[in-house]
Amino acid sequence: MRREFPEVPLVGVGAVIIEDARVVLVKRLHPPLQDEWSIPGGVLEVGELVREAAIREAREETGLIVEPGELLGVYDRVLHDLEQRVQYHYVLIDFLCRRVAGVLAAASDAAEVRWFTREELPGLKLAKDTVEVIGKGFLKWKESSR
Repeated sequence: MRREFPEVPLVGVGAVIIEDARVVLVKRLHPPLQDEWSIPGGVLEVGELVREAAIREAREETGLIVEPGELLGVYDRVLHDLEQRVQYHYVLIDFLCRRVAGVLAAASDAAEVRWFTREELPGLKLAKDTVEVIGKGFLKWKESSR
């Protein structure tokens, strides 16, 4: 499977992990978005269900065991190179997740991982759709916390 200059779009999953009014973000170790903050996630493997992928990716990147809940959205992530060729093309499926076990620690694909409050997010360079899905996650989390 070629991630860079793919022949077909790749399916990715994201885990929006919220606890105590904070969200987990990872600093990407590899392209695309290398050295940028993002929600934990990655590419769906053949034969894997999307919720299973969210659990696996969260564990691999953050050390947390999560339970995926509500689907927060499906997003297109198409990145072009300088010549306007499609360098990366993902269809991202993001779930609101809650931690059920584990201790936060940067793992395989993360240079760094930490909890952020909603107020800290504007200071980070985040993709517009990432900000949107985190906002949806906080709204759903708040509704379920009542």
